Amino acid sequence: MITVTRLNGKSFSLNAIYIETVESFPDTTITLVSGKKYIVRESQEQVTADIELFYKRIALLGKVKVEEDPDGN
Repeated sequence: MITVTRLNGKSFSLNAIYIETVESFPDTTITLVSGKKYIVRESQEQVTADIELFYKRIALLGKVKVEEDPDGN
């Protein structure tokens, strides 16, 4: 979940897994896969950073550990 703020100042949490697009019109508009749209105070860059952090927390995005073969390669 990421926390964002509506234009009226009220914060709410949004499940980032369901976010399809984040755009600036100039207000930041988040569109979910269901088609529902939210206009928020945070910048597009901030929302994107929050999504990336969320993905890392739930291990959807991060370092991929490659196992070495017996020869050390």
